Amino acid sequence: MSPSIKDVAERAGVSVGTVSNVLNHPERVADSTRAAVQAAISALGFVRNSSAAQLRAGTSRSIGLIVLDMANPFFHDVARGAEDVADELGYAVVLCNSDDQPSRENRYLQVLEEQRVRGVLITPIEVGSERLDALRRRGTPTVLVDRHDPRVNCCSVAVDDVVGGELAGAHLLGLGHERILYLTGPLGLRQCADRLTGLRQAVAAAGLDPGEVIDVVEERAMNARTAHDAARARFADDRATTAVFCANDLMALGVLRAALNTGRRVPDDLAIVGYDDIEFAADAAVPLTSIRQPTQQIGRAAAQLLVEECDHPETHAHQQVMFKPELVIRDSTTRE
Repeated sequence: MSPSIKDVAERAGVSVGTVSNVLNHPERVADSTRAAVQAAISALGFVRNSSAAQLRAGTSRSIGLIVLDMANPFFHDVARGAEDVADELGYAVVLCNSDDQPSRENRYLQVLEEQRVRGVLITPIEVGSERLDALRRRGTPTVLVDRHDPRVNCCSVAVDDVVGGELAGAHLLGLGHERILYLTGPLGLRQCADRLTGLRQAVAAAGLDPGEVIDVVEERAMNARTAHDAARARFADDRATTAVFCANDLMALGVLRAALNTGRRVPDDLAIVGYDDIEFAADAAVPLTSIRQPTQQIGRAAAQLLVEECDHPETHAHQQVMFKPELVIRDSTTRE
């Protein structure tokens, strides 16, 4: 059985209240007494139950982070940024992976609330989900990560994906491409839809008809395997498409593999643009042109907003932070 605070008090020859003061208010205890208590703690191997104390005081130092898919390096980098800030400010992060499943997301939200986390960072499957709304109504601070919806009464941190789509489209059109395949995840996701909107705006700005230039292939999963299979099927009977814009870099890597496997030279026969600029993009067999998102900055900004609301709710004002993406040109679209 783990030693209790009472065991520590008996060994040090002091009261339980004195041990509590050493743990929580050491400045109130004389140096000699504090040293005796610390010696007893070390000798017994006592570990304080911080969670119980925090629950009693209502001051948990944990925050939840729910992301769609930690297998995606984008979310890994976002989580790292959030964790760094949380650690600097004395918080611990509880990481949850929803796998893009509403039932799993709801279960994690319930568990985090039951654990009395101080606040929640979340990339929600649906911004206006009932479970998420209920969490906010019950007073748990929440920040949307990689999501933006001005109708929601909370902070959010996202990237202007319409601009990202415009950057990709303008780059490909500037290289002379007249048929662009947009390979994307569900268009019900705002990011996917916004990137398509930006692509269409770029085509229209060039004086062309988006309906004639852009083909859209929508997939349920946004990973390399799904994109590889979709691209390989498309390449079997389509030689008109000379450029592919992918909704993330994992999909772009899948398209790159399909192109190489079907004898298409990149970028001579097929130009490929990804999104996120994950670490693997620059190290691909053909380095990927990509739309860079400031991933760690997204996580850091979200964590800072959440902790500010947790620690200073009376003065906190909700903010909607929107970062601008950047086009990073590599060999998958043009060779120097």
